[in-house]
Amino acid sequence: MAFETISVIGLGYIGLPTAAVFASRKKRVIGVDVNPKAIETINQGNIHIVEPDLDMVVHAAVTGGYLRATSVPEAADAFLIAVPTPFKERHEPDLDYIESACKSIAPVLKVGDLVILESTSPVGATEQMSAWLAEARPDLTFPQTCGESSDIRIAHCPERVLPGHVLRELVQNDRVIGGMTPKCSAAAAALYKIFVEGECVITNARTAEMCKLTENSFRDTNIAFANELSMICDKLDINVWELIRLANRHPRVNILQPGPGVGGHCIAVDPWFIVSKTPEQARLIRTAREVNDDKPRWVLQKAKLAVAEYLQANSEKTARDVTIACFGLSFKPDIDDLRESPAVSIAESISAEHPGTVLAVEPNITELPVNLNSKLILVDIQAALEQADILILLVDHKEFKAIAREAIEALQVVDTRGVWSR
Repeated sequence: MAFETISVIGLGYIGLPTAAVFASRKKRVIGVDVNPKAIETINQGNIHIVEPDLDMVVHAAVTGGYLRATSVPEAADAFLIAVPTPFKERHEPDLDYIESACKSIAPVLKVGDLVILESTSPVGATEQMSAWLAEARPDLTFPQTCGESSDIRIAHCPERVLPGHVLRELVQNDRVIGGMTPKCSAAAAALYKIFVEGECVITNARTAEMCKLTENSFRDTNIAFANELSMICDKLDINVWELIRLANRHPRVNILQPGPGVGGHCIAVDPWFIVSKTPEQARLIRTAREVNDDKPRWVLQKAKLAVAEYLQANSEKTARDVTIACFGLSFKPDIDDLRESPAVSIAESISAEHPGTVLAVEPNITELPVNLNSKLILVDIQAALEQADILILLVDHKEFKAIAREAIEALQVVDTRGVWSR
């Protein structure tokens, strides 16, 4: 099957790198997004996100005439939907973005087109996507009614890349291909083989959906064990970092490192998609999510305790005189992505409750998002070290690891990543 024109719906952390990689293989790529600023930036050959080497690939693709961004979908041979899938209240999956993407591409679909859902989704979302498309285009046939002979091919192919290494992992990682029929899977595999060097592993749509959710739920459960262990060790006056280091000397033990919680658009969200579908069965997965969701509150209590201890040692001061610096806002080290970040929620809670100055140190951004608490002040590392009385380490960025011990030894520290306290 020839794919001369490929459309990617959603030009974020997954959609833009995917579009760029297709374009680097000399395919004509039309990127679609609702953000006018992102569209303008991309069409100038620049990028609006932080990802190593992506700027060079996008610039080459745009200047070479292979990549173009727009707000309105155009005809193509394949459509990849890579829009967000957050959840609503009570952790119910929100498929509104997927539905909107379906309605936007429906008018330009033609016989023989392939539509792939890349967005991480609850089980059954691909079938729902196909139903929305069929409703919008009754003149075309779809796999749920016509099987292998359908006009349109539908598949789910979840992304499984690591921020900071997206370009390499898009190409090298194995890809799970879940078509609604074998022909749908074959078409999707042919598309990804344009750039994927790993194996394209064929399954059905529901299993592909569950595969991504399972991978992230497995990681979430293991992180929850480490986070729970850190709270137990704090209660028992044990250094959790030393404990984990010793326990991991066992040949069959590999405990992860605890932190302030779990963030990002996958691990903090995906397990709830399983819980929402099977609430009676997903008991361990739910508990792990609750442990990780509760960790920021525990960190907040540690921050309050640090303020109390500081005031006890400096009786001439009040809480209003105490400056707190929160080191790190992103959901993981060395990236600019603040989505679902526990560090953000902790920093916001501290700034809302603490009467004194609260500084934020995040070397991967140049300004705070407008939706953050206006009391937070973005500063660099040196300013924070000079002004702050209490340091809260929330993300183990490489810049924070490089801070000399003597620069912080006179300050009170709450270290949630074990960088300064090992």
